[in-house]
Amino acid sequence: MKTNRITKLRNWMTERKVDLSIITSKESVFYFTGFLNDPHERLNALVVTSNEVYFVCPSMEIEDVKNVGFTGPIIGYSDTEDSIELLVNALPSELTVPVQTVSLELSQLSAERYLRLQEVLSWTNVYSSDELINILRMKKDQEELSYLREAAALADYAIEVGANALAEGKTEMDILGLVEYELKKKGINKMSFSTMVLTGANAASPHGVPGTTEIKNGDLVLFDLGVVYKGYCSDITRTLPFGEINEKQREIYTVVLEALEKALAIAKPGVKAKDLDLVAREHIAKAGYGDYFPHRLGHGLGISVHEYPSLTSTNELVLEEGMVLTVEPGIYVPGVAGVRIEDDILITKGGIEILTKYPKKLV
Repeated sequence: MKTNRITKLRNWMTERKVDLSIITSKESVFYFTGFLNDPHERLNALVVTSNEVYFVCPSMEIEDVKNVGFTGPIIGYSDTEDSIELLVNALPSELTVPVQTVSLELSQLSAERYLRLQEVLSWTNVYSSDELINILRMKKDQEELSYLREAAALADYAIEVGANALAEGKTEMDILGLVEYELKKKGINKMSFSTMVLTGANAASPHGVPGTTEIKNGDLVLFDLGVVYKGYCSDITRTLPFGEINEKQREIYTVVLEALEKALAIAKPGVKAKDLDLVAREHIAKAGYGDYFPHRLGHGLGISVHEYPSLTSTNELVLEEGMVLTVEPGIYVPGVAGVRIEDDILITKGGIEILTKYPKKLV
C-alpha cells in the first residue's frame, strides 16, 4: 500500500470535509495500492475514511491483493453477492449510513454503479476526486521514472525490430505480429494500446487500423506503439522510409521533425503547456500544412497511456519538474502520406530528458 499517497488523499478529504472516498478505476487503484488487474465488469474498490483503508474485490483476487503488500482489511465477494452492499456493510463504526459527503472518480464511474452507490449511501454531497488524482499522478517519483525509462527503452527496441523487418511484399500485420512476438520474448505481455503499423497512404489516418496492405518501395511506414512495464506505459511514433521516397514525402517529414524539435527546445519548468503546442502548430501552419495537423501536440504519460495534462493550444498549465509527456506532431495528407514523430520526455530541473532514443533522422 502506498501510504504517502493515501496520506495526500486524506489531507484533501479533510480540507473538504469528505467522510468517504471510493477509488474504482484500475489505474488509480494501482496508484494507491500497487495492485494492478483488469476487473472487467466486476468491482474493485479502495475505500478510504479518516481512520480506515479497506479493499473490496472478487474473492478470487484476495491473495493477489495481499501479495502486493496491502495491509488493510480485504472484503471478498462471489459472483452471486452484491459487492456494493458488502462495501457499505464494511464501513467503519465512526460512519453511519447515510454518510454526509463522499468523493468518487466521476469520470471513471459508470452511471449504473454511481446510481447504485447513491441508493445505498444516500449521501448529501458528492465530490469528484478526479482532479486531485490527476494532479498526484502528474508528477512522477523516482520509482515511477525508473519504470518509465525501461518502458521507453523497450519501445525503442520494438521500433528497431520493426525497422529491420521491413521488406517489400510484407504486410502491415506481418510486421506488427513480429514486433509484438519479439516483445513477448522479453516478458512484455501487454501493449499500451493497439500497435499501429501503417504504410503509404494508410498512414494519413492518425488512428488508422493495420491490415493486409503490403509494403512497397517508396512508402513511408508509420509505427505507433508502446509497452506496459511494471504498470507504466511508453508511447513512441516513428515514420520510416522504405526505399526511395519522393520530394513531397521528404518535405512533410522534415516539417514534422522540425516542429518536434522546436517544441522540445522550449520544454522546461515554467513554460505553459500551450506554448509547446503553439510553437509546433505555428511551424506546421507556416509550411502550409496547418489544416493537416488535426490533434493536440501530446499528453501526460504514466500508468495510463493518456494522462493529465493535455498539450493543447489553450492549456494554461505550467510545466513542472517530474512530469512525463509525449510530444507528437503530425501531418496527414489524404491519399498522399502521413507522418507523425513522437518522443516521451521528462521535465527536469533544467529542461528535459528524452526517454525515447530511436533515431529520427530520415535515412
